[in-house]
Amino acid sequence: LIAGARYHNFSDMFNLPHHQTNELEYENLKPIINKDLADNADLFNAIGKKDFLLHFPYQSFGHVVRFFEIASNDEHVTEIKITFYRAAKNSSIVKALLNALANGKKVTVFIEIKARFDEEMNIEYAKELEDAGAVIIYSLPGLKVHAKIALVVKKENGSFKNYCYLSTGNFNEKTSMIYTDFGYFTSDDKITNEVADLFLYLQNDLKKPEFKNILVAQFNMKKAFIELIDSEIEYANENKNASIFIKLNSLEDRKIIEKLYDAGKAGVKIKIIVRGVCCLIPGVKNMSENIEVISIVDRYLEHSRVYIFHNKGDEKIYLSSADLMKRNLNRRIEVAFPVYDVNIKMQIKDLMEIQMNDNTKARIIDKDQINNYKNNSAIKLCAQEETYEYLKKM
Repeated sequence: LIAGARYHNFSDMFNLPHHQTNELEYENLKPIINKDLADNADLFNAIGKKDFLLHFPYQSFGHVVRFFEIASNDEHVTEIKITFYRAAKNSSIVKALLNALANGKKVTVFIEIKARFDEEMNIEYAKELEDAGAVIIYSLPGLKVHAKIALVVKKENGSFKNYCYLSTGNFNEKTSMIYTDFGYFTSDDKITNEVADLFLYLQNDLKKPEFKNILVAQFNMKKAFIELIDSEIEYANENKNASIFIKLNSLEDRKIIEKLYDAGKAGVKIKIIVRGVCCLIPGVKNMSENIEVISIVDRYLEHSRVYIFHNKGDEKIYLSSADLMKRNLNRRIEVAFPVYDVNIKMQIKDLMEIQMNDNTKARIIDKDQINNYKNNSAIKLCAQEETYEYLKKM
């Protein structure tokens, strides 16, 4: 037994009072409004024309709430489906779903009652929604559903059109103010149709879904990631540019780590940002000298997962709810969704470059576990502050 700290219930810190003079607090960064989404009364029309990427907490989570509020009132919306892992207390999204039910829409909610620390609240929400007429699907035996996905079905011109919101983080207005996450709106059939199939699987209405675009743990995610790494190894062996960038919370899966070692030894340049557990050892000669790992811990909790494969210059980029851990890849339903829009891909690459250049809050993860702060320039760059300034110019 090892004695813990003096204080254990750190969640109480969320409710600490504000210091009157603000000397002990960061400067408040007001969430940025996406003008294209805010100025468009017909949100579905906007999403039907192009995909939208949001980056929380720098940009407003209110756009996500508004998406559900509009869907709940739109007379042409027939159905809403959503997965709940962690929702906020007095959730605005739950209120929108209740409003949708009152307006005669079909609402299906997958409730993960094995979400640690949120079991009680999830059960309460499930009962409230079920009493209002929602179809409630509870946890799958032996699996956690950790994917953050929502589907809205709307009748347009005599047929049905799917709209999706996919995220690296939860449907939670409170944590969206302190966790960095990506949220993605799309009506691209390549993605939305497969999300619809995943919901049918969760509802036990589709036994063997096939996924060619989204990556889903339990089906094709781990295999696809290994194949993507193998492709970069092949390009490196052909003396072509080959690189991999990964940002995640934890890196622990042994098979993936061994494959990354193989890639590094083949000459693939690998950059990794990992906030928490990292079982890969970078910078070891003849094993991982081509692998660079940093960790950023700052005012916001780094929570997004990003996977970028060079792919001969035509990058394959995925955003995901999944870390590269055995539990995520083998014992959960997770989703990694592809980014096809060229402008959004460029934005993601810019933001990840900003993070890699952080020299105020980034630590260099090394084989000796010294993990000193990255301090390589007289000009200080704080990635989270720089990200906010970058997004203000969008």
